[in-house]
Amino acid sequence: MCFIFAQIDTADADMLEPELGTPAPDIGDQGGAVERMRIGTGGWSDHANKGEGKTRSIARAAGTNRGLWRLYNWSMVAKNCMSSLYTTDQVRRIDHSAMEHLGIAGYELMQRAAAAAFATLRRRWPEARHIALLAGSGNNGGDAFLLGVLALRAGLTVDAIVLAHDSSGDALRARLAFVAASGRVVDAGGITAIGDAAVVVDGLFGTGLSRPVQGAAAALIERVNASGRPVLALDVPSGLNADTGALFDVAIHADATISFVAWKRGLFTADGLDCCGTRELATLDLGDAPDAAVEADAHLLDASLASLLGPRRNNANKSTFGHVLAIGGDTGTAGAIHLTSEAALRCGAGLVSIATRQQNISALNAARAELMAHAVDCANQLTPLIGRASVMAVGPGMGQGAWGRSLFDCVLACGKPLVIDADALNLLARNPHALPPAVVITPHPGEAARLLGCDVATIQRDRFAAARELASRYAAVTVLKGAGSLIAAPDGRVAVCPWGNSGMASGGMGDVLTGVIAALLAQGLSTWDAARLGVALHARAGDIAAGDSPRGLLASDLFVPLRHLVNGFTR
Repeated sequence: MCFIFAQIDTADADMLEPELGTPAPDIGDQGGAVERMRIGTGGWSDHANKGEGKTRSIARAAGTNRGLWRLYNWSMVAKNCMSSLYTTDQVRRIDHSAMEHLGIAGYELMQRAAAAAFATLRRRWPEARHIALLAGSGNNGGDAFLLGVLALRAGLTVDAIVLAHDSSGDALRARLAFVAASGRVVDAGGITAIGDAAVVVDGLFGTGLSRPVQGAAAALIERVNASGRPVLALDVPSGLNADTGALFDVAIHADATISFVAWKRGLFTADGLDCCGTRELATLDLGDAPDAAVEADAHLLDASLASLLGPRRNNANKSTFGHVLAIGGDTGTAGAIHLTSEAALRCGAGLVSIATRQQNISALNAARAELMAHAVDCANQLTPLIGRASVMAVGPGMGQGAWGRSLFDCVLACGKPLVIDADALNLLARNPHALPPAVVITPHPGEAARLLGCDVATIQRDRFAAARELASRYAAVTVLKGAGSLIAAPDGRVAVCPWGNSGMASGGMGDVLTGVIAALLAQGLSTWDAARLGVALHARAGDIAAGDSPRGLLASDLFVPLRHLVNGFTR
């Protein structure tokens, strides 16, 4: 997974002067206009040459197999912009604030967006000599038309494919500028334009789409997806809900998406992960304007989480780092509770005990001698184990029968810090309880649907709303697992995980996450911090273990990278 952050200076708007009366510089043909330099194993830094008062700086943060997300050229941007996520309504308010308080005209913002997008296109596809623009009638189409002007002046061949001819305001001005620069406009039936193009630029809808794509627009998107041509999406891939990450039936599958002004939260969860490709952010030289105008709706997890778990003091013993009691493993499901327990050990819990069925004891002792497995047939036998524990993890492999129900009721009554997962969540959905004050729940979409009394489609249609409702209804920090996992607090805060991969969609991964979070709680982190850091460690360990081969990834493959990561998240 790769993210790029771009700062476009005010002077870069000169590349598209208001009347477009002078040629813009050809970024792609400037020798060394963007110099790419590798730094360590954690990321890339792209440094732009400086001259005549203009700088174009790009900071890239890339997740690699060995490194973690690192941020370079940090000082050139407001740090919060790196991780802040906004709704489309919030970004519109930021735009209006910039125009009102900074005196920036809407057309100038459009010019800056086009300059940033064209720089991305030339950097990613420097050999491209023919591009096709998908230009809608709104401002997203205006961005595409002005990018086309830059491309024409750089000597490229440009075709603009349109669905309608009803542009107005700044979008119409941009379209007229494209025509004045000898750009060619063709109706959406001009499929040959896509076939001949080296790169397609998607400027159909942007963030303005609020309904499913139909008719000619849907057919055009399907043709582009089937063409095999690389696609650069402007702001958001057309057909993707920028607020939720859900598809409007059909959507562009881009190779890269450049988001303008601020990150849109839907790019980082659900279908956004499949539609966006590499994500880039161009702030358009608004500086701190986004954070000053609007409080972010959510935030990305980032390397600053490393500060949550500092170095261990030497004068310590096993009790210093907490005692996790993992409860579960009904007949035939000992593997689940073993994964949870070993994950807790690997992430630094001082002691880990297991309460499980008698028939599981021998196998668990043989699998990991450091675990203390206890046979528990009823709640009375569980009570003394709870008394010795500082944190509990309940649910993996527990089942929903009488045994599991009695143990879960006993756990809830004790009031200790707790991670609830798997069958314990299903029991909670069937018979809602008031939860103790320090609880993390970790549902996948199916479990979340049962907890909220709806279907999975409803959860996935708006994962942000679902996560917040779960946290509020159950008064617990909630991890809504899935592509782009969300962590929600009862007070409305939401964090989004930018890591993880499709190989983690396999049995036992959730059991491991439960153990990771429990271990962090045992070491003194709050529920909010343990959930955020736990999700980050789990996802990054999955990325490291998977490498570029996600198929066949096993939950237990995460144990070795987890140990390394928990000892140095930013290494």
